[in-house]
Amino acid sequence: MLFSKLTFYLIVYPLSRLPLPVLYVFTDFLYLIVYYGIGYRKQVVMQNLMRSFPHKSKQELNAIAKRFYRHFTDLLAEGVKNLSISESELTKRITVQNPELMEELFRQQKSVLLVSGHYNNWEFVITAQHSLFPHQAVGIGKALTNKFWDNKINQLRARMGMRILNHRNTMQKLREWQDETLSILALSDQSPGDSLKSYWTTFLNQPTAVLFGTETMANEFDMPVVFFHLEKTKRGYYQMVLDLITDKPRDEKYGFITEAHTQKLEAIIIQKPEFWLWSHKRWKREIPENLDELKSNQQARFEQKYRQN
Repeated sequence: MLFSKLTFYLIVYPLSRLPLPVLYVFTDFLYLIVYYGIGYRKQVVMQNLMRSFPHKSKQELNAIAKRFYRHFTDLLAEGVKNLSISESELTKRITVQNPELMEELFRQQKSVLLVSGHYNNWEFVITAQHSLFPHQAVGIGKALTNKFWDNKINQLRARMGMRILNHRNTMQKLREWQDETLSILALSDQSPGDSLKSYWTTFLNQPTAVLFGTETMANEFDMPVVFFHLEKTKRGYYQMVLDLITDKPRDEKYGFITEAHTQKLEAIIIQKPEFWLWSHKRWKREIPENLDELKSNQQARFEQKYRQN
């Protein structure tokens, strides 16, 4: 704990006070070390890319990997800066292309599920979300193992108005806040903890376990679902693009919401793959042996709960 505190207060936070262009100087050098030197998680990155793009040549995959590491080290600089960046600077660096979609849903007093993946700078979104939309911002995440870093990072993420929820008590809190108009952020491409409770689909050419929480929450609270992605307009600047999946979740077939946001994320990744987080072990869950039976039972339970008249 003491080491974590000293690291934060003596190194990380003071660095965050530096202008972002200065931080990029550090990470330009770090990129050379990470990519050409230690090869941080290079085996994981290349394995993920080969599975996802089996028809691309080794030269093409290496080019994607190189661009990914360049972007990844930019994210490190931006992540550090995000700890102390002012609201005025942050809302210049992340803007919304079509905010009228969220404004109309707010006018209708509808809470919204904002769903995406770890594509471009999601940390900017977490911190800025309450400033970008009229809704009360809520973020769902898993607690970090280190309690000091978990508390400190969430405290700073929430400084502009975001409420941070642990995924374990999300449903309880959302029931308590049903009278408020919320925008709830869910990053759907995290590896689920239990393959038997996951929604299984095909994503980037391979069987993939997907979190089903977004679809469950949408049906539980009858909330519209909006997919978003970030376009990198220039170094350190992003534009958020919104795409309504449904404003009537209880009218949709089982799996429609999950398939829709998974396919939309896949399309964005295929278009510009270097901006996705290839260094995480996305496909570490084993495919259940009785997958067809599992899917059938999951659908039956869902429909019994949410589709019985």
